[in-house]
Amino acid sequence: MRKALLLLLVVCAILAGIGTLGYVLWRNGTFLPQWITWENREMYDQTGEYRVLLQRRKVLVFWQDREIWSSPEDIKVQEAVTCDIDNDGRDELILLCWKIGRYGSHKPFWVKEDEKKWSQHIFVYAYAEDAIRPKWMSSFLGQDVMDMAQNGKEKQPRLWLTAPDGSVSSWMWDSWGFTKEDTDISFAVFGDLIAHEPIYRYGLQQDEAFGFLFENFTELLAAKDVTVINQETPLTDDPDRYGDYPRFGTPVQVGQAIVDAGFDVVTCATNHALDRGTEGIGFTKRFFEENGVLCLGIQEETQSGRAYEILTRKGVRFALFNYTYGTNGIPVPDGFPDMVRMLDDEEKIRNELKSAAGEADLVIVFVHWGTENAEEPDDFQKKWAQVFLEGGADVVVGTHPHALQPATVLTDEDGHEMLLFYSIGNFLSAQPQKSCVRGGIAEFTVSLTQKGYQVTAYDLIPLRIVWHEGGKYTAEPERGGYSDEAEKGAGE
Repeated sequence: MRKALLLLLVVCAILAGIGTLGYVLWRNGTFLPQWITWENREMYDQTGEYRVLLQRRKVLVFWQDREIWSSPEDIKVQEAVTCDIDNDGRDELILLCWKIGRYGSHKPFWVKEDEKKWSQHIFVYAYAEDAIRPKWMSSFLGQDVMDMAQNGKEKQPRLWLTAPDGSVSSWMWDSWGFTKEDTDISFAVFGDLIAHEPIYRYGLQQDEAFGFLFENFTELLAAKDVTVINQETPLTDDPDRYGDYPRFGTPVQVGQAIVDAGFDVVTCATNHALDRGTEGIGFTKRFFEENGVLCLGIQEETQSGRAYEILTRKGVRFALFNYTYGTNGIPVPDGFPDMVRMLDDEEKIRNELKSAAGEADLVIVFVHWGTENAEEPDDFQKKWAQVFLEGGADVVVGTHPHALQPATVLTDEDGHEMLLFYSIGNFLSAQPQKSCVRGGIAEFTVSLTQKGYQVTAYDLIPLRIVWHEGGKYTAEPERGGYSDEAEKGAGE
């Protein structure tokens, strides 16, 4: 009987020891998910005064070589970053950590008792002289996070959270706490709009209304985050300066239709940019910019500056370029070499691209190049495509050939990829050639990935130009094959 009792006591002691050991291991985070990577690193805040040491699942902060703070014992730190997340001019210390329970000392009134299991949190602390002070302590995140990083921006930084499946989400500081952002940005790029005389005469006869130009694409334009069109010809409000090929002058009402359709960007560096001289450049530039449309590729005599513009959508910065191969022999005025952005100085353009890549999340080039009516790219296009690739461009969209040419993805020796549409053809013109009545709208989507913002999808919407009785020209989504309907045409 004594032996049995002794054996029972021994078993109970062993079980109690195992239970105690298990509890200690559990409290120490031993049984946390195996996909977690516990990082170890050293970093400094932007002033260089605070040294942050992440090691062995905890954080130590040093000020003037003196330890002033360590992370609480009851949290296990998976990752740490230091950045000015709330744009107040001072860095914050941000921890991705694990703790027992979903809440801190304060719980929602409907929660009677906190959970007794580990959950993931983000804690934000402020650097305050010789101390570290709590600023924002999150409740349970609601998602598993394998990695946390800041996006490297000095202004409007974001937290990038990577899930175990590799998907990435972006979080911005919004007054008090973090808000998850929609990080998919959709683009639609329309090809050459050439309002030949039959087109603009028809519009002028319809109470000077040109809404018909985009009547088949209103839903598409409304659905995209960024819409772009190539305005091939300069605008004018002087009827005496209206003109067709070879020296175009396009009624300003065409520009108004672009504005009314909701386009965000218009590209104007084309071979016809100087058809109405410096006056045409100035009028076109002022008209679009005064109406809230970003006008690329041209500038007035009084303007100067960088070759690209920055467009921001959903916190993502896009550097937008626009170049043309030439201006049909019309010289750019002396002293104003950048009145029309030209594909001429290769070294200069490489430097411009690299400068933009350092400032923006993505670089997009709209380029007027190639051989008219050709359905394959020429050597000039291939040469400059390589320049754009080596310069760090992410997307290149070509116009001018008035015909569709291939789309492809080029990759440089470092693995950088560039989406390339050699030519998306015409959007609308009165040119009669079969190749000219068939065009496309380039679509692509930019998303946040583990490598930052990249093109994650692309397509081409085929369209055709249709001539209707009464002289009306429209662009329509193509339902198959070339169209012979646009049989009344004009020059290029």
